[in-house]
Amino acid sequence: MSVQEIEQAIEALPEKDVHTLADWLIERRNQLWDQQIKEDADSGRLDALLDELKEDIRQGRTSPL
Repeated sequence: MSVQEIEQAIEALPEKDVHTLADWLIERRNQLWDQQIKEDADSGRLDALLDELKEDIRQGRTSPL
């Protein structure tokens, strides 16, 4: 099924189902984002960022939330 076919199918949905689908898509996108962050963390791609953050904290360049 192509994206265009999916879009056409969505256009035919009742409004309630569009909202349900939108909620599902948001949750799916969040799951994919979480998975990507985990993979990046596990591979060490975030290490430099974390080191920079630790240095900022050590230097007092942060403030409490």
